Amino acid sequence: MSDSVSLSAPSGVDTGLTQKQLAAKYGLTVSGKRPGLVEYVRQLWQRRHFILAFATARLVAQYTTAKLGQLWQVLTPLLNCAVFYLVFGVILKSRDGIPVYIAWLCVGVFVFQFSQSAIQAGTRSISDNLGLIRALHFPRACMPVAFTVIQLQQLLISMVVLVVIVLANGITPGVTWLLLIPALILQSLFNTGLALIMARIGAKTSDISQLMPFVLRTWMYLSGVMYSIQTQINSAPHIVKTIAALNPASVYMDLMRYAFMPQSFSKKAYPGHKVNGHDTAHWLTLPHHIWMIAAAWAVVAFAFGFVFFWKSEEEYGRG
Repeated sequence: MSDSVSLSAPSGVDTGLTQKQLAAKYGLTVSGKRPGLVEYVRQLWQRRHFILAFATARLVAQYTTAKLGQLWQVLTPLLNCAVFYLVFGVILKSRDGIPVYIAWLCVGVFVFQFSQSAIQAGTRSISDNLGLIRALHFPRACMPVAFTVIQLQQLLISMVVLVVIVLANGITPGVTWLLLIPALILQSLFNTGLALIMARIGAKTSDISQLMPFVLRTWMYLSGVMYSIQTQINSAPHIVKTIAALNPASVYMDLMRYAFMPQSFSKKAYPGHKVNGHDTAHWLTLPHHIWMIAAAWAVVAFAFGFVFFWKSEEEYGRG
């Protein structure tokens, strides 16, 4: 249709006006136009009940075809822990240098899987839900946020088993267990930010979902999930130690491990304990600035991810 054609206007009325002029005169706006950032946040908040309901429904339906059903939410990380314990703890003897290794390992596996699953789900959150996105009008950020909520719900369910494992290792609950709440909040913000980033990338490049498992597996091996990364890089250059200390996966794992097992991070807990001839007391202490690093990662990842995703709001579901 030409810009000079009127939109079914009576003869002599609005004659000669372009479509753009007619739209402006009668207050019409482009369908699917990206709202401002503040308005977008407001719309997303209005859909918070939809996000929670969608996440809960997907979580319940996730294992409906499996005979063990929802038990797989707990069995999957436990089986991973068993495999890592056999390979790294027994065969490679990583357990020799870490007190309460089983609890230490399980906390690391559960925490890292939270980030891993949120990123993988976020990558496919747009491409796998095009039917819903094209059928209904809602802020597209609802999808990666909802899938992060699913992973958080799975982690909270698994935490029941994790608590049992920690207690079985002779660890007594203490006031530091309250630190689990801010640690989970910070990691959830961080995961949501990465999920939003990967959702936009995955929406435009679907092949990225095939690559992500390899990237995430490499990240896991470099983050000290199954062994102490600090011990392995004890003689490494300062830049390597700095990068390892800033690794967000290691940061959030350390926060959770400290919350569950503060005695494992005490210099006095295992005096004289040595690994490869080195006293482990220097790395068993939780750095005071780690909370600042965790908060910085959470805020930066979430803020950047949200804006990065919002910038392409008009493009999701097209094509």
